[in-house]
Amino acid sequence: MSATTITIHNTGNPSSSAAGERTWLTNPSNNRQASYHIVVDSKETVECLPLTENAWHSGDGSGSKSGNRTSIGIEICESGNYSQTLDNAVDLVASMLKERGWGVDRLRRHFDWSGKICPRLMYDGGKWTGWTAFKAMVAAKLKEDDDVKGEEVTVKVNGKKVADGVIDAGVTYTPARAVAEALGATVKYDAVSKTVNITK
Repeated sequence: MSATTITIHNTGNPSSSAAGERTWLTNPSNNRQASYHIVVDSKETVECLPLTENAWHSGDGSGSKSGNRTSIGIEICESGNYSQTLDNAVDLVASMLKERGWGVDRLRRHFDWSGKICPRLMYDGGKWTGWTAFKAMVAAKLKEDDDVKGEEVTVKVNGKKVADGVIDAGVTYTPARAVAEALGATVKYDAVSKTVNITK
């Protein structure tokens, strides 16, 4: 396969991890003809198939222009800290787009191929506000990566490394979530108002 897009899914399984989803693909009791390239959760990202191999994830058959034949399938787990999982998915997708010289116009929902309500956690009672927010977060990450050019640094909280960062013109850029959570705070992102809320 020579991919032209990246398709986003939710696993539809609120209790499974990335490792669990990967294991299910080769479980002898799994008789479904379904697969995907990458699965991500709050702790890790697991590549299940080579990105140059077709996966059966789009539900639109095997035509030469189908999602199954042209798109990299990424499953986002629903278990654990979903906010952190989304952050990890944003980082993953942004890096994949950047690596290929693509923009967010190359992102697809499972819904775009077959009409299935997936990624289901980005669907809000008839609206795709979660999907719009996800794409905005990926676009912001791409812009951030382009804008911030400086010296790479290690960010520590109370002597323990929590993240990598960049110093540019005297300003340190690092993930707010990593620092906040290391200090016992929680972080929530409001995509509508483009606000990061940190509470302790």
